[in-house]
Amino acid sequence: MLLRTTDPFRDFDRLTQQLLGTTNRPAVMPMDAWREGDSFVIEFDLPGVAKESIDLDVERNVLTVRAERVARNGDWEMLASERPRGVFSRQLVLGDNLDLDRIEAAYEGGVLRLVVPVAERAKPRKIEIGTGADPGRTAIEA
Repeated sequence: MLLRTTDPFRDFDRLTQQLLGTTNRPAVMPMDAWREGDSFVIEFDLPGVAKESIDLDVERNVLTVRAERVARNGDWEMLASERPRGVFSRQLVLGDNLDLDRIEAAYEGGVLRLVVPVAERAKPRKIEIGTGADPGRTAIEA
């Protein structure tokens, strides 16, 4: 059996942490991001969220992630409620060096994983150096 004591200060502290977050546990969906070869990988923790409730949008260079965790329906009584419910949203401003048309998304085990490839124009490339006496080139007089 789960015993619950009432401590208004602890309940107020928990509510403040849920609304404002802490440095260890932000109020928004927690995220990790890293570069892996020619791609950037972003993972969001969304445990208990149905895949159908996740919405991804890209407009210009802003990625918006929305998700909803709903309360269970049925004949039951809540004994403790520490996980936030409702709609969560997070926006990331992505650099111009990423190919936003080729973002891949997967959701497994409560983790949303996005892979954003680096744009071809942003990848390093070799530039061939020609000689000064190139017979195929002619000067243009202005």
